[in-house]
Amino acid sequence: MENVIKKKCPHKIDIGAVYNCMPKERKRVQSFIPTSKELVFDIDMTDYDEIRTCCSGAEICNKCWKFMTIAVKILDSSLREDFGFKHILWVYSGRRGIHCWVCDASARMLSQSGRSTVAEYMELVKSGGSLNKKISIPLKKHPFIKRAEGIARKYFEEALLEEQDFLGTSERWGKFLSFIPDQSLQESLEGLMPQCSNSLQRWNIIQQEVNKAINKGDKKSIRKNLLTEIVLYYTYPRLDINVSKGLNHLLKSPFCIHPKTGRVCVCFSPHKAEEFDPLLVPSVNQLLAEISVFDDNKNEKENIDEYKKTSLKGCVALFDSFLAKLAKDNILHGEQNSDKALEF
Repeated sequence: MENVIKKKCPHKIDIGAVYNCMPKERKRVQSFIPTSKELVFDIDMTDYDEIRTCCSGAEICNKCWKFMTIAVKILDSSLREDFGFKHILWVYSGRRGIHCWVCDASARMLSQSGRSTVAEYMELVKSGGSLNKKISIPLKKHPFIKRAEGIARKYFEEALLEEQDFLGTSERWGKFLSFIPDQSLQESLEGLMPQCSNSLQRWNIIQQEVNKAINKGDKKSIRKNLLTEIVLYYTYPRLDINVSKGLNHLLKSPFCIHPKTGRVCVCFSPHKAEEFDPLLVPSVNQLLAEISVFDDNKNEKENIDEYKKTSLKGCVALFDSFLAKLAKDNILHGEQNSDKALEF
């Protein structure tokens, strides 16, 4: 494979499913079908354009990257605690998003309907339609929603409300207040907003007034979980669930080079997601420079792998550790779990 990559020098490398025969022999078989594939999630920052205020399109910064941190924390905890998956690899896409690879045998053998069930379970914020139709939390919160809200609230006020300044202008707080279905309460809050000096003060007033209305019970249109809906709308990961549902979707390989930014698609630890800075991810030119500096500082050439001379060393070590645990689990269970894949 290494020789073929060097010979063809591909623009990028995508990974898809395992098929029932070699692709070059697909015309010789009656049906060419995928038999297994990692369960994947693709989260793109452009899907946050309707709420982020610092950047748009392909642009990213440390402020809006916190949306990705929240996404990692929420999805990783759910995949582990709700579904029991253990082998989950998180990878920076190289430009403006992240990829999640769930590599457990039970995940790889999921049918399309099984993948759809997992993806739809995770999809809390819907795309399209009015704000009130994009998210709806039932009166009795599911443990998954409680956990997601707990994670989201850790970041909502300081990391997002202040930095994104969701309530900083009349246009922004107008959109924010459109979540409130009661017209009289919405108008009352609209009048209170100019009296505050920042987004945090405005949010505190919104919480106070909404809770008053809920406790009084005189406004039947005010849902008891309205504040939870608002917090999750502004924090919950935007998922392209069609990527997760299908077995034929291709996803960029870890450690390939993004063709537009030149950055490496590095993996990172979900436990340290808040420490990951996409703007510091090395580019291919930087790696070449690091190798040159390393070689220049050594009088004698050392017979070591090139990547160990660069800032990729830690990322590759993390990847190797992930693969070792996955291989050990596969050996221990003899892949028999593949015959007992999750059924939905």
